[in-house]
Amino acid sequence: MENTVTRVALFAAFIAALGLIPQITLPIASGVPITAQTLGVMLAGLIIGPWRGALSIMVFIGVVALGAPLLAGGRGGLGVFVGPTVGFLVGWPIAAIAIGLLFRATTKLGVMTAGLIASLLGGIVVLYAFGIVGLSVIAELSLLKAVLATAIFIPGDILKAILAAYINREVRRARPGLSE
Repeated sequence: MENTVTRVALFAAFIAALGLIPQITLPIASGVPITAQTLGVMLAGLIIGPWRGALSIMVFIGVVALGAPLLAGGRGGLGVFVGPTVGFLVGWPIAAIAIGLLFRATTKLGVMTAGLIASLLGGIVVLYAFGIVGLSVIAELSLLKAVLATAIFIPGDILKAILAAYINREVRRARPGLSE
């Protein structure tokens, strides 16, 4: 139990720290910024597993809901749940679950390959499914326009997936007994 609490708190803090990296807001994406925090979502699912990863993100989102300005750009409070990023926020814990489960299911392919597959499918495909729907509803865009607006994020998220897979591999090399 103590190990779980420590890992969950550590990853919630890590995702908050990634929010300190300045965001890039593109006018084409209806106010959805490019942030480093999705890297934290990917790493949470890979390193501490699907359930602890999701829990760490729910703790983080709960603190944000209470008003802490922990999202990139210093955003926080209940207002973020009615903004264009709401679908991505809702999707973060689900993406962490998908990443963790996909990683477990593909580890026979090697840690780096499994981490990359899990991060690409869970951290992009699953997450974007939620983000696109949220953006479509809040920004009153058709699903096609929301897809097109978010397409600009894909190259950066692919780079984050590669980085997450690499960091995961190196953490596991340093801690061979690491288990979720």
